[in-house]
Amino acid sequence: MTRTYRPVSARPATPADTDAIVDTLTTAFFRDPLWGPAFPDEQRRAAQAAAMWRLYVTSALRYPWTLVTPGAEAAAVWIPPGGTELTPQEEGGLEPLLTQAAGLEVTKAILAIYDQLEAAHPDEPCFYLSLLGVHDDHRGNGLGMGLLAESLTRIDALGAPAYLESSNPANLARYRSVGFTARDTITIATGHIVTTMWRPAR
Repeated sequence: MTRTYRPVSARPATPADTDAIVDTLTTAFFRDPLWGPAFPDEQRRAAQAAAMWRLYVTSALRYPWTLVTPGAEAAAVWIPPGGTELTPQEEGGLEPLLTQAAGLEVTKAILAIYDQLEAAHPDEPCFYLSLLGVHDDHRGNGLGMGLLAESLTRIDALGAPAYLESSNPANLARYRSVGFTARDTITIATGHIVTTMWRPAR
């Protein structure tokens, strides 16, 4: 059953929001079942993960599809149809960036995860929800789902489908409530299962 979430004020992010978005995503994914353990040293996890999130956020700002709440308390990083998460140059720089931040072993594991996620992407052009997060200080206020609902309203206006990967099983029901259905599962090397989800064009 589709659920209606309380609307939130949303705007396209600008480069001036980068630090705030990275901070939001770093706290949001610190204990994520997939991306938390990907950086096993909890003392260094925030700094290591932030380096990765910064690369992806900075690259996504090439497109006008990163939406944030007024103070970037929540962020939805979308890649539009035909777009890519990283430029070819950034792709080439990902491994050395991660190696410098977190070491070779962590880097190899993370690159393997990205390879699996990329292999599962649908061939049909779609909006791809690369990242969705709410800052820890603002959890429980409906900002994440409100921002997702606002994003989908804008995507629906273009008549386009949407795709995401749910790294946390706790979020599956939330995504279903706004029209996503499970498409496939990805089992990473640790045994953790990521569920891919699809929402047809409206």
